[in-house]
Amino acid sequence: MGPSGVGTSVPAPAGERRRDAVIRTEQLQKRYPGAEAPAVDHLDLEVFAGEIFGLLGPNGAGKTTTAGMLTTRVVPSGGRAEIGGVDVARHPALAKQLSGIVSQQNTLDRQLNVWENLYFHGRLFGMGSRRSRHRADELLQQFQLARWAKASVYALSGGMAQRLMVARAIFHEPAVLFLDEPTAGLDPQSRLVLWELLGELNAQGQTILLTTHYMEEADQLCGRVAIMDHGHLLALDTPAALKQSIGADTVLTLKAAGDAAELREKMAAALDGVTASRTVEGGAQLQLRGIERLVPRAVAAAEALGVDLIDLSVSEPSLETVFINLTGKELRD
Repeated sequence: MGPSGVGTSVPAPAGERRRDAVIRTEQLQKRYPGAEAPAVDHLDLEVFAGEIFGLLGPNGAGKTTTAGMLTTRVVPSGGRAEIGGVDVARHPALAKQLSGIVSQQNTLDRQLNVWENLYFHGRLFGMGSRRSRHRADELLQQFQLARWAKASVYALSGGMAQRLMVARAIFHEPAVLFLDEPTAGLDPQSRLVLWELLGELNAQGQTILLTTHYMEEADQLCGRVAIMDHGHLLALDTPAALKQSIGADTVLTLKAAGDAAELREKMAAALDGVTASRTVEGGAQLQLRGIERLVPRAVAAAEALGVDLIDLSVSEPSLETVFINLTGKELRD
């Protein structure tokens, strides 16, 4: 069992037991020269065909290094990784054929226009001219980029460039689409458009592995999520199951003048059903079972304690709440 009783080895849902694992790692490790601790430490992981799987964690958690080893960009220090049954370390060229990769950096060819970035990708992967032309036209329509076909990639917004990179990554119909922080730096509208496109791809059967530190993104897109920190797998389950695992129905955030630690201690003692508490900037956050009349109960407790509340908010547990329970720190740290 992982921290807080969350399991790190979770059987696939019934529908997934009939599918092979398209990604499998066994005791996968990476230690960079001179590093005090491994970036990835004995990672065992399975990703099933047709799912969107999220690697979630803060910077330095090991998620990008894990994706790098799976996509042949990072050489493992130990253990084993497979894509579609192909050993990534032993057969990197074949593993690349099975992978579509979208990195955090813009890797579009500036010497080619939008359509050519797709067409020549197909040719590079051994596709014939007619098939590459048809596929380029098809994907530009699907990704809402047809009107920009002959434009320079310099003319694309950040969201459009990201969509083009996703289109290029799936051009050769890979077994797995790898996305490293796919919406980092995008505006909210571009993020929603990309989410919708990824959902459509997955509905068509595309297996997707994404690394992210955006809670809403993992919750919205992923069927299963693996939470990592310091190279270790801390928990793995569906977003809903992970949120249920903390044993709280509600998260109550209180802001008040004065000492935050004292506020946390007093309010945690005054309210029934508190399962966990922590200090936050300017106040305290409590996790509670039961939501009946919570706001009036909290206000009454604060008045009885002589606490002058500045703000009070109630929300459901989130994946960030789960992560804080597991690691004791914010995901954005």
